[in-house]
Amino acid sequence: MRIKRTARTTVPAVLSGRRAAALAAGLLAVSTLTATPAGAVAGTPAVPTAARLAAVSTAVGEADVPGTAWAVDERTHEVVVTADATVPDAGVARIRRAAGPDADAIRVERAPGTFRPLIAGGDAVHARDWRCSAGFNVRKGDTYYFLTAGHCTEGKPAYYADAAHRTAVGPTAGSTFPGADHGLVRYANGSLPHPSAVDLYDGRSQRITSAATPRVGDRVRRSGSTTGVRDGRVTGLNATVNYGNGQVVRGLIKTDVCAEPGDSGGALFAGSTALGLASGGIGDCRRGGTTFYQPVVAALDAYGVRLF
Repeated sequence: MRIKRTARTTVPAVLSGRRAAALAAGLLAVSTLTATPAGAVAGTPAVPTAARLAAVSTAVGEADVPGTAWAVDERTHEVVVTADATVPDAGVARIRRAAGPDADAIRVERAPGTFRPLIAGGDAVHARDWRCSAGFNVRKGDTYYFLTAGHCTEGKPAYYADAAHRTAVGPTAGSTFPGADHGLVRYANGSLPHPSAVDLYDGRSQRITSAATPRVGDRVRRSGSTTGVRDGRVTGLNATVNYGNGQVVRGLIKTDVCAEPGDSGGALFAGSTALGLASGGIGDCRRGGTTFYQPVVAALDAYGVRLF
């Protein structure tokens, strides 16, 4: 990582008056861009401040390059920008220009394929001509719902348990996308079971009793209707993805868990703890990839629902 070195802020004795004051002010302005850890040796590269990294993240967003995702890596003190195969070199250059003198705090990673919401046609939970996955069953009072991805509930369609639309589940009760990516579907069909559990696709299920936000490095599992249960690790928090066409989603959990179309809305969890809802990503379950999840805590708060 290339970080600007900060000069010593001592004004040479031979300078005085306005000239010395101007020099000191200039050096102080430069030094505020970085924070040197206590005990660091003078002249060693300084660590970018949280404010600087936040400003860089904002600049990346303002560059508005579809096919990019970014998050602050607190371990390396960089903004990591992942660019998919649709992003030309000119797009990467635009991001660096937007960051201006702070471009040295950006690390660009290339990824094959295209970032996309993971929606498809087939079986599982169905609306119109697409398929998604149910995430977590929740309730408000005596009314039951399931959480899924917001791009699955755009337009607030009715949902069905089968591709032929013979078995109704119920209407969409809430939907947010882009910005965030969560949706809420009400169980209007009382004959359908709605346990507080995640399907493990091996004849078993995992009881879900709580919700939380994971930490970077945590091992997690993901359940979806296309690829079943897969596992991996959390690689970033508060990530932003630009899916294109103005579809920018913020505050996501970044993982190395694979997923494919139709897994959208599926549950990200660890043991009995709910963590997130599958939003989108890149790659597949043959080669691996990068996937992003809407934090479930934010979805619960948005709709005033709870696990049970």
